[in-house]
Amino acid sequence: MPPPGQTVLSERMEAAGTRLGAREALHHSALESARARAEVLHKQVAAALERFHEAAARAGAAHLRVELTPVRLDDKHVRAVEFELRRGRQVAIVTAKSRGDVTLVGPFRSGKTEGPCKTFAFDAGSEFDLALAEFLEQFLEESLAP
Repeated sequence: MPPPGQTVLSERMEAAGTRLGAREALHHSALESARARAEVLHKQVAAALERFHEAAARAGAAHLRVELTPVRLDDKHVRAVEFELRRGRQVAIVTAKSRGDVTLVGPFRSGKTEGPCKTFAFDAGSEFDLALAEFLEQFLEESLAP
């Protein structure tokens, strides 16, 4: 026999799972599109960071390393995915949202207010490419400052 209250708790959690699952299932396809976009961006950023790390090592500073996290569900929004660049307390976040846009957040120090943020439609093209390059350069400059 379950402990007192366990049956009520279990039933309520099952009902909440059914209710919230049904609500979010309507957004599954759009979230998968956002994940696909984020995976493409993650590969681009990983390749760019690899070139940065190699160039820094050739220049004699192999210790200049930046961590790139895997794509995961966004920490704030259940209809978005994100990945982070980290070095020490410096963070930059790339978020792809199910509504069809990408937001570049930061760079900022962890524990501080996030921002600044710039948002682009998935099809922003060269405007986004330039902004992403500037975003990564700014992150590298700030996170690797002496």
